Amino acid sequence: MTTLKTRLQNDLTTAIKARDELRSSTLRLTITAITKEEVAGDTARELSDAEVEKIIAREAKKRREAADAFADGGRTESAERERAEGEVLAAYLPKQLTDEELDALVAEAVAEAKAGGAEGPRAMGAVMKIVNPKVAGRADGGRVAATVKRLLAG
Repeated sequence: MTTLKTRLQNDLTTAIKARDELRSSTLRLTITAITKEEVAGDTARELSDAEVEKIIAREAKKRREAADAFADGGRTESAERERAEGEVLAAYLPKQLTDEELDALVAEAVAEAKAGGAEGPRAMGAVMKIVNPKVAGRADGGRVAATVKRLLAG
């Protein structure tokens, strides 16, 4: 069993014992998503920590999107719950890049793409190929894409 999945299960046990309903339900749903991914396909397999991290990031993104949808619909109580669940999951993800760090990484990638002959807005794909492995899990894809567009345009 991966260390991250083990940590999630140990934290779930602790949350259940402490009667922390929010934390325990969030961790249960996340562990279920991980298990579902492990048994998907032809053969069951054990996921690596990186794969588990991607699933946690996907679950956190679902919480952010749901919180926004609830807030837009005027259901503030549900939106707060989703945000709180997102914060629980954020503890298991790598620290997010600051805007300055992201700008620096994207600027490097833009320079590298220009050296390879890619210019202007059409270079977006080339820059994203370079920058995505560097920021994997540490910045939301939409945020990265917006930064790339801004730096390519300006």
